Amino acid sequence: MTPAYLDPRTGRTFPLATPRWRSDDGNPLLLTPLPGITRDAIDRETRSLWRYRRAFPFGSEVAPITMGEGCTPLIERRLDGTRALLKLEWFAPTGSFKDRGASVMLSGLRAQGVTAVLEDSSGNGGAAIAAYAAAGGMRAKILVPAATSPAKTVQMKAHGAEIELVPGSRQDCADAALRQAERIFYASHNWHPFFLHGTKTLAYELWEDLGFRAPDNIIIPCGAGSNVLGCEIGFGELLRAGAIDRMPRLFAVQPANVAPIAAAFLAGSDEPVACEIGPTIAEGTAIAKPIRLREVLGALRESEGGAVTVTEAEIEAALFALARIGIYVEPTCASAAAALAKLSESGTIGAEQTTVLVLTGTGLKATPRIAELMGMTL
Repeated sequence: MTPAYLDPRTGRTFPLATPRWRSDDGNPLLLTPLPGITRDAIDRETRSLWRYRRAFPFGSEVAPITMGEGCTPLIERRLDGTRALLKLEWFAPTGSFKDRGASVMLSGLRAQGVTAVLEDSSGNGGAAIAAYAAAGGMRAKILVPAATSPAKTVQMKAHGAEIELVPGSRQDCADAALRQAERIFYASHNWHPFFLHGTKTLAYELWEDLGFRAPDNIIIPCGAGSNVLGCEIGFGELLRAGAIDRMPRLFAVQPANVAPIAAAFLAGSDEPVACEIGPTIAEGTAIAKPIRLREVLGALRESEGGAVTVTEAEIEAALFALARIGIYVEPTCASAAAALAKLSESGTIGAEQTTVLVLTGTGLKATPRIAELMGMTL
């Protein structure tokens, strides 16, 4: 069956050949289910996520925009006595997991004839889109919350992207992007389904890392949910292909100060529930109104996983606990380590199980924030 855009809320499909980022009803899109691949379809000569290109929704005629993204380390450590496998996603060209989605999304859009893109981001997504647009000969405009870490904004500017600082919250930035989307193609890492088919390579890679089997649990920092949905799509494809016999449990971690997904999950709702929104050092997950809330909740429930909230103090403690075993991450992904402690203490995760923590971005991008936490002045 030919892949197509799919509105999961209405069941309506749209041809893949025509660029679009949402349905005619204004809903976020997925793609119709793909069959997945087995180990024989991996291009072992390619040292990047494009080794899994036969699992992508477009054929070999699409020229990849690639800088060697993917193939990130998976290392074993003990955190507070609990064994965990750490997936070091900051070993990527721009320093975060967003490179997976940027590479696949912009490659597909360029093949569709798109030459200029709009993105909104708290930092890592914008840096990835700016870099891959530059690598692919495309123009990029990035809307960024004014309070974003300067290291990330500088990175975007260095790649030649047009930067607009938006006063207010991360949600204010997203709202501003929607208003501008009539004038330039909105290649949003939160909206466009091609991005999820980049993040799904995390699932394929973990499968290959673990000797072609699925882990028991994956703990994922979660804002809009692109890694949660990517894992659901990727492992779902592997299950359909007969390459694995079960799905891993997916656990979404959110800062308690911005936890709309966790609030809805814990309330047993498929719709937004009232929750307080406040400032958080985990800026990469500070999404007050995730557009794919229903789909992320479905992924958590269907995998028999869950949602965890962590306080600012717990995030900070986890950040420095990781740093003191040599792992320097930004606060956003330190939340995964904080969640591991809670899930282990509650007995939700067993010591004998294979548990992966997805560490999404380097601490170098958050140096000013980390310095503040240490009482240092730069």
